Amino acid sequence: MHLPHSVRNLVLVGFMGSGKSSVGREIARRWAFRFVDTDATIRQRYKKSILDIFTAFGEPVFRDEENRALQDLQNSLQFVIATGGGIVLQPRNLPLLRALGVVLWLTASEEIIWERVSRNQNRPLLQTENPRLTISNLMAARSPLYGAVADLTVDTSGLTHQQVADRVVEAIRVWSPDRHEDHY
Repeated sequence: MHLPHSVRNLVLVGFMGSGKSSVGREIARRWAFRFVDTDATIRQRYKKSILDIFTAFGEPVFRDEENRALQDLQNSLQFVIATGGGIVLQPRNLPLLRALGVVLWLTASEEIIWERVSRNQNRPLLQTENPRLTISNLMAARSPLYGAVADLTVDTSGLTHQQVADRVVEAIRVWSPDRHEDHY
């Protein structure tokens, strides 16, 4: 199953731990598309971890780099693009995300997100006294932003990467590109 010809790229948005990178790689493999992760692009550019970039340069520099990564992808075709969880925080990124192709929001329950991200101590936004509360607050603040930019939504809770990829394929199969017209 390939993307409809009217779809240039697939852009994955969602909270940290929703499966954007893992599912994105699986979809790219199935469709023989190229895979790019904006966080990995930024890590490679700086030769540092995201946590080290946040620590050394601050969140505003990181958010500028996210915007730059999206701008650099604007002429891309046949990519699956996994974005960082906070990419929707910058209003200037929303039209760039939409211009890249179909935007798919991967969701998961707060409990599942906590289970997935609590294993990784390198998440800069979770370097707080109460990371569980931070997740709750960030999810509440970001969910409307993901919803506003997304063409499609797939819940990843309790599913393997392969099962999520199957659901993505089906969602895109029935998706109408006519709905994609000028969301902004």
